[in-house]
Amino acid sequence: MSPRWEPVIGLEVHCQLLTRTKLFCPCPTTFGAPPNTHVCPTCLGLPGALPVLNGEAVAMAVTAALALGCTIRAKSTFSRKNYFYPDLPKGYQITQFDEPFSEGGHVDLEGASGAADGSEGSWKRARIHHIHMEEDAGKNSHTRGSASVVDLNRAGVPLIEIVGEPDLSSPHEASEYLRVLREILVFVGVNDGNLEEGSFRCDANVSIRPIGESKLGTRVELKNINSFKFVEKAIASEIERQKEVLDAGGHLTQETRGWDEANGTTSSLRSKEAAQDYRFFPEPDLLPVILDDAFVARKRADLRELPRAKRERWVTELGLTPYAAQVLTQHPEVASFFEAAANGSTDPAHAVRVANFVQSEVLRDVTTYGQVAQFPVVARQVSEIVALVATGKVSGKQSKELYLLLKARGSEVSTASVVAELGMAQVTDVNVIESACAKAFAAHPRQAEQLRAGKEALFGFFVGQVMKATKGSAHPQLVNDTLKRLLAAT
Repeated sequence: MSPRWEPVIGLEVHCQLLTRTKLFCPCPTTFGAPPNTHVCPTCLGLPGALPVLNGEAVAMAVTAALALGCTIRAKSTFSRKNYFYPDLPKGYQITQFDEPFSEGGHVDLEGASGAADGSEGSWKRARIHHIHMEEDAGKNSHTRGSASVVDLNRAGVPLIEIVGEPDLSSPHEASEYLRVLREILVFVGVNDGNLEEGSFRCDANVSIRPIGESKLGTRVELKNINSFKFVEKAIASEIERQKEVLDAGGHLTQETRGWDEANGTTSSLRSKEAAQDYRFFPEPDLLPVILDDAFVARKRADLRELPRAKRERWVTELGLTPYAAQVLTQHPEVASFFEAAANGSTDPAHAVRVANFVQSEVLRDVTTYGQVAQFPVVARQVSEIVALVATGKVSGKQSKELYLLLKARGSEVSTASVVAELGMAQVTDVNVIESACAKAFAAHPRQAEQLRAGKEALFGFFVGQVMKATKGSAHPQLVNDTLKRLLAAT
């Protein structure tokens, strides 16, 4: 980007809450049902149908706000936002306008430059203006030609909208903001983080201004982007477009634009040169939401440990590397699985060994969907495998074979019983190992003579022969020591 300009970016993130029913009616929120089957008179906006606020949605919204450092307001109200569109059957959206339930808050971006106090550092704090509750609209689908269809299953699904301050200054910071925000919401159990299904999506407000200028430039809104990669690419493209317009002496128009992935460009959807009048007014069918101190205190006490704090604790208390801690917090269930396995021993090094085993063997077999993760074995089995290796009862190679056997046999199987049944216990009998070493020398006299003459590369060959003869069950260190002793004796 030309050094004349600097970007200013603020994100508005829409997150569906993981309630079983919609915000104002008992219709299910399940994704993937046949079109227009999860609807009722309330979400269809039929005359006489009245909204009833979902208390679980309020609780989840408060949890999200507390996790993001927001202040919870004691009183908030709902309003009607009036506009006409096929996916909004009532002709208005019930949302919070001038009295949202929370305000303030922040997202800390790890690995960004510019610490919160303005000095250079390894993280940056991006402020949140407020979070409010609202109902989602339906989904329009546009086919080739002039046909469009609408599915109202999504209409009325509870949302929180997280309105960020214009604190982001690059496309990468925008995608990192979304990544951290999604991670937090998934960890505290209020959102499934599914970008493809639209349960986590954002609008980006993008402008540029001369470097050193404090006044904001003309803002352009990029709508409903549902991929971290697309967010980064769309913002980068829009910054370049604005720069080219201004460098050519042109004038930017306040508008809403969409992202065209095929062409790699943004395109105009509608102008916002004049502010649209949504004619907000208080929702007459809903009472104010009153959140007392005791309720907020309970939700704060129930708040789960956030992923960044968990990573820091694992590094300082358990000895994990920052990379391992990052990998193992990729999903809340993965983190819980690791902690359950790591807590299975009093050995201080057990957690690090578990972390290594989970990363190298288990994670490739884990499948995740939303809040749910499926594991091939249970945490107890992983803890037992790692302990067997640490105490020398099975070798590293045998531990991988043992894992595969347990994966095939199921979670109820005892690790020790499989080891005993298959005779997998590591051989530590010095006489047995010495016999295997002597036989290896006798079977390969030429290589043995070369090793004695100083060709040290052949040492590994004989280790391999002994391990092969014992089917990988010989204790590796005893094999090494015995080979060296026999060589020294000759």
